[in-house]
Amino acid sequence: MPQWVISNSMWHDIFAVGAPVLEKILRPIVVYIFLVILLRAFGKRELAQLNPFDLVVLLSLSNTVQNAIIGNDNSLTGGLLGAFTLLGVNYLVVRFLFRHRRLDQLFEGRPSVLVEHGHVVKKALAQELLTRSELMTVLHRQGFDGLDDVERCVLEPGGTFYVQRKTPPKEKVEHDEVMQRLAELNGKLDLLLQQRAS
Repeated sequence: MPQWVISNSMWHDIFAVGAPVLEKILRPIVVYIFLVILLRAFGKRELAQLNPFDLVVLLSLSNTVQNAIIGNDNSLTGGLLGAFTLLGVNYLVVRFLFRHRRLDQLFEGRPSVLVEHGHVVKKALAQELLTRSELMTVLHRQGFDGLDDVERCVLEPGGTFYVQRKTPPKEKVEHDEVMQRLAELNGKLDLLLQQRAS
């Protein structure tokens, strides 16, 4: 077979879409909507990736829906069309929700207060399916020794944790103590100098 025939066949396989273009556009849209609803239903925990199981679920999820997005088409054009559709739909949804804040709150949900005044809110922890040890891991990752240091901990709708410190950081307290002692020493030194001068 001549080289140019093989070359033409290769280029055809790369760029020829193996499914109707409308199908290539509709598949990513349906999968996108399904995943948004699914992640919303299963809560913020999946987005926070608190343990290896959550990470495995997210990684497997992308692989699981891959065929639903591309179908039987393995062409470059089909893949690029699917990726463009996903990015386009996401852009339109984010832009729409930016203009309609109430709908955004409905889709994203509300923040969950997990710790209030240094005390764990057990009901919120149960709603988010978080264990106390997972919460402590989150606090330790953010530099907190324990609940005594935490004024408030909130799990945001996007899966991030906001933790507010109860007291000033230990370094600041130590710094303030050193500065106070230096001021006292300075005052005593001034007093000694005045006594010697008189």
